[in-house]
Formats: sequence, C-alpha cells, structure tokens
Amino acid sequence: MSYQKTIKNLALTIFVVWLIVFDFRIYQEKAFAADDAEDIKEDIEKVQSKAEKVKKELNTSQTLLQKKNVELGVTKNLLQKTQSEIGRKEVEVNNLNQRIKLSREMLEGYILEAYYADEDPLSGLLLGDVRDYGMSGDFDQILNVKERIVLTLGEIKKAKEDVAKTKEELDSKKEDHEKLITIQQSQQVEIKTDINQAQATLSELNAKIDKLKSELSSLLTTAVSFKNVTDAATFAAKVTGIRKDYLLGVLVVESNLGRYTGGCNFKESRMSGYRASVFKEICNELKYDYNKQKVSCPPKGYKGTGGAMGVAQFMPDTWAGYKSSIASVTGHKTPDPWSLTDGVVAMALKLTKVDGVKEHKKSAEAKAYCVYLAGGNWPAYCDSKGVNYGEKVLYWADNYERVMN
Repeated sequence: MSYQKTIKNLALTIFVVWLIVFDFRIYQEKAFAADDAEDIKEDIEKVQSKAEKVKKELNTSQTLLQKKNVELGVTKNLLQKTQSEIGRKEVEVNNLNQRIKLSREMLEGYILEAYYADEDPLSGLLLGDVRDYGMSGDFDQILNVKERIVLTLGEIKKAKEDVAKTKEELDSKKEDHEKLITIQQSQQVEIKTDINQAQATLSELNAKIDKLKSELSSLLTTAVSFKNVTDAATFAAKVTGIRKDYLLGVLVVESNLGRYTGGCNFKESRMSGYRASVFKEICNELKYDYNKQKVSCPPKGYKGTGGAMGVAQFMPDTWAGYKSSIASVTGHKTPDPWSLTDGVVAMALKLTKVDGVKEHKKSAEAKAYCVYLAGGNWPAYCDSKGVNYGEKVLYWADNYERVMN
C-alpha cells in the first residue's frame, strides 16, 4: 500500500509540475509574441523619426531650390535687359558711323566743288589765309559749312567713344550675369541632386515603414472595434458574473483590446504532436484552412512552439478543455477561438475559476490574472519584486479607454 501511495503521489506531483510548465509556456509564448509586436512598433517609430528628419531636409532643399529659381529668374531678366541695352548701343554706334560717313562725304563734296571752280580752298585752308584767294561769298558759305561739319564730326566722334565705352561696360556686366547664371544653375543641380537623394531615401524609408506595418498587421489587427470589444465584454460579464471593466483590463494587457491575435500560420508556429492534431480538428470543425489561420509565433527565449489562438490566446488543447463550457454559455454549438464573443467568454470562464472574482474582489481579480498567465506558478507574477501583472490589470480596468484607439 505504501508503495502504491508513493507512486500516486509521484504521479500527482509530475502532473502538477506539468500543468505549471504548460501554463507557463503558454504565457511565455504570448509574451514573446507580444514582444515581437513591441519590437516592430519600436522599429517603426525609429524609421518614422528618420523619415521625418529626411522630410525636413527635403523641405529645406525644396525651399532653397525655389529661392534659387527666383534668383536665377532675376539674373536672367537682368541679362536680357543688358543684352537689349547692348543691342541698342550697337544700333547707336552704327547710326553714328553712318553720320560720320555722311558728314565726311558732304565735306568732300564741298571741297571738290570749290576746287573745280578754279579755286584752291584746300591750300588756303591749310595756310589759314582765305583773303589771298579772293574767295567769293559762295566760298565763305562753303567754309562755314565745312566748319560745322568738322564740329559735327568731333561731336559724333565723342558720342561714338561714349557709346563704345558704355557698350564695353554692358559687355562686362553681361559677362558677370552669365557667370552668375552658370553658378546659380550649378547650385540648382546640386540642390536637385540633394532633393533626388532625399526623395529616394524617403521612398526607401516609407517602403520600410510599409513593410514593418505589414509585419505588425500580421500581429495586430484593427478589424475589431472598441464597441465590438465592449459588447463582447458586457455579454461575458452578464453570463459569467465577472466585472466588465476588469475583463476589459485583462483584454488590454493580454491582447491590446483584441488587436493582438497572433502573427504566424500553422507551419511557422511549429506545432506538432497532440497539439497540432487538436488544432487541425478545431479548424476542420469550423471549416477553416488550418494552414492559413493566424496563431502565436514560437517563443524566442527558449525552445518551444507557438499556436495560441484568438483574443483569449488559448492553446488548442486548452481550448478543447473549455469548448463545452463556452458552448453552454454562448449557445454556439461549435465555439470559435477566433470569434470575439467566444474568445472573451473563454477568457472570462478561466478567470472566474479563482474564488472571489465573481464577487468582484480586487485581490481575487489580481490573483486570477496571474493564474491566467502562469497557472500554479502565479505568485511569481503577483509579487512586488518585479512586474505585478495583477495590479497592472487592475490599473487598466480603470483606464482601458486610453487604448481604445
């Protein structure tokens, strides 16, 4: 009898230890999967921060480019005006040359006319004494015209020199404008290169953000609205006697108000053996493709498997143990772990197994969540040495609306 009793005690001890390890592994699987989501969120925040910095740099470059465009436009207008002025001065020079040519031709004509009249006005002009020639009144008139022509030639020559000088200054100004345009265009090219690089970097960062968000969406789904969650919690509270706000607090900590439902498929979860067969059976009963249903991922910190399902994150074999209880409460012949109502009811049923929860005792509620996490090892999660998950749930029971969005 003593030997049989020893065997029974040993078997009971092994069973209890197995339950503790089993429940603890379930908790760790969910915890590591949740950590995955947090890691992705942190990565998204880091990339978004870098993207914002690149956006600011891009905006600065684009503003600078706009400024350079204005400056270049002003310089081009100045160059155009200078070129127009140069053109006008060139026309003036040509006109003055024509006047000089015409005046010279007139002077030559008067001199020839006097010469052919048997006069020698040229030598007289050179000697400076016209009286010796007995010039007639016509010659005096010719002389006066000649003086005016010579005077005009001097004026035209001076005007031509002034115009040439102005044109030279305009040519220098034009050259300065052209050099400035070259510099401004070079600056534009550099700024545009910076903009293109910033846009390419921003595109890469946005692509990375989209990828991270895609990865996160496999862990977090926003398909469940806050109203859906509160409706399910209200129903579960009514049929099980649990406090609605407490249940919502558990949902915040456990699954971010129903947004966390697992990020791996069956193959990725590495489920095997009995658990895998139960999972396939559950999916088969619900007409789901077991290869496509989302479950928790394998833990990173130790060797194990994923496979927790739905908002309650029950393992397939744990869910199988609650199926009949869930069905009796919801009236659903085949409870669905991915159904919000069935999942929240399953959660409520497990939590109310701790005495005092239905009476809404805070100490019992704190303990119940720690038991929910770690089974028989619950005291390690409800002490003051580390994170007191029981108190954490009670806090969110009063503040769950903060994460409703």
